[in-house]
Amino acid sequence: MRVAYLGPAGTFSEDALRAAVGDAPIEPAPEPTIYEAITAVVDGRAERALVPFENSIEGSVRATLDTLAFDAPSVSIVGEHDQPITNSLIARTELALAEIEVVLSHPQASAQCARFIRAELRGAQVRAAASTAEAVREISSEERPWAALGTTSAARIYGCVVLREGVEDDAANLTRFVWLAPEGTRARGRGEWKTTLSFSELGADHPGALVDALREFSSRDVNLTRIESRPLRRGLGRYMFFIDLEGDEREPAVGEAIAALRGKAETVRVLGSYPVADHGVPAA
Repeated sequence: MRVAYLGPAGTFSEDALRAAVGDAPIEPAPEPTIYEAITAVVDGRAERALVPFENSIEGSVRATLDTLAFDAPSVSIVGEHDQPITNSLIARTELALAEIEVVLSHPQASAQCARFIRAELRGAQVRAAASTAEAVREISSEERPWAALGTTSAARIYGCVVLREGVEDDAANLTRFVWLAPEGTRARGRGEWKTTLSFSELGADHPGALVDALREFSSRDVNLTRIESRPLRRGLGRYMFFIDLEGDEREPAVGEAIAALRGKAETVRVLGSYPVADHGVPAA
């Protein structure tokens, strides 16, 4: 099975993929962006993708949400994997922290290490890279006193040194990754299930409209575990909402709540129902 993920070699996404699949035989397919990792499934270049969805420090990964919402209508979430994240400060050679002029990384990693950067790298400029591994690869040939935030595996791959390990703002740093498959793929697994959906344009735009919509779930004892909004890209003040809830969409209470929501919102899309427990690569 060909699995797309955010590359190149040495990203947290690659670490998560290795941990999630275990000994399962797969063909890893690194992509330069999260968008391209997701659209690889849309275009048929990959059968699955594993992409970051939310982080315990920085929150949701906007690139994933926006690509799912606007550019990938034909994929479904079929599983998830929680990956502990340990950020390391990496340089081409040994370097005093006070000498560092630029710290390079993916914006998510930089945000996860914001307190460390403020306290220890006050003189450094923070710059963005397409991925943490790309940041390490770039500084590996940089003769100026630059550093990157990334994985220890990236430091090894690109011949760099780790200046400091565990520089994230919270030692319990965790990223939730989701498995994506072509639309129509049915998730399988035992135990508890979760459903992720999006909706927008509540028909009755009045005070309490969002509360009324969400009451369709609470009135049926369906527990919401996450809700957030993203711009609908149709002017200011118009939003799309993403929610996670406990249960499978095939369960009567969940199915009824979603059906009732369809009567109150212009668009409702079930992004996926899937088992909470990590069962490796979701089968077809």
